Order: sequence, then C-alpha cells, then structure tokens
Amino acid sequence: MVFALDNLGIEDKEERIKEALKQVQMEEYLENDTYELSLGQKQRVTIAGVLSIKPKYIVMDEPTAMLDPEGKEEIRKIVKELKELGYTIIYITNIIDEIFISDRVVILEKGSIIKEFKTKDILENIEFLKDHNITIPKIVELMEELKKNNIDIDINDFI
Repeated sequence: MVFALDNLGIEDKEERIKEALKQVQMEEYLENDTYELSLGQKQRVTIAGVLSIKPKYIVMDEPTAMLDPEGKEEIRKIVKELKELGYTIIYITNIIDEIFISDRVVILEKGSIIKEFKTKDILENIEFLKDHNITIPKIVELMEELKKNNIDIDINDFI
C-alpha cells in the first residue's frame, strides 16, 4: 500500500492506510506480512489499497473468486458498505447470485452491451437471461416457483 501511495506522491500515507484498513476490518493486521494472511484477508487488504488512494470509482473483477463462503460474505458486506458511503463500484462477476449486490445489471456479449436493467427488475428479464443461457439466481427460481403457488415475495427484500 505504501508503494502505491509513494508513487502517487501522497504525503499522508500512514493516516490513509490506517483509515482504509479500518474500512475493511483489517486494522489489526497492519504489521502482518501478507503471506500470513488468508486469501480473504488478502482480498480485503487489496480493497484497502484501492481505498487508500480515495478513488471516485472502484472496479472489482470477480473479488470473491476462490474464497470460502465466509470470505465471500465479508467481501459482499464491504461492497455494500462502500456503496452506502457513496462509492461507485463496477462489480464484474460470473456468479449470478452476486448480482443482488448491484443496483444495475449490464450483460456483455463479445465486448458489447446486449442488455441493461435495474436489479430490482430481474423478474421481468428472466426470459432474456434464459434465452442467452445465463443461469437464473437461485432465489429468483424459488420466487418463480412460489409465484406459481400464489405466494408473492417482493424482490426488493433481497436487494
């Protein structure tokens, strides 16, 4: 983290690093070597490194890949908290159930946008997803089955 801040000529490095580590609940690991950290902890430190430069936008490319369920949940929690703090996050994933972290879904095919919709409108886009061989989130499949039995659940309860 220090290396990046040095390269950017940022003066208040220690303060920024401590603040960023606190945002990802890693402040107690300030003096640890990275090889001592779990994969999930390393991912959180990576996010802290980005936060320390105070960007307007954060791009996360499959941030939960190879993490255990607990590590995945920690990353999702951090993403939600960052959104609440006003960060704009571009979250790239192949794990369809993670779309509920987002406000909008953008589907790409061969480098072009083929569909964009608000996450809360996923139910209206099920056929499009199926037509493009995109897995339907498990919770949405369950909601469809419940709806067939006249049980309506509001998708907003999961967003």
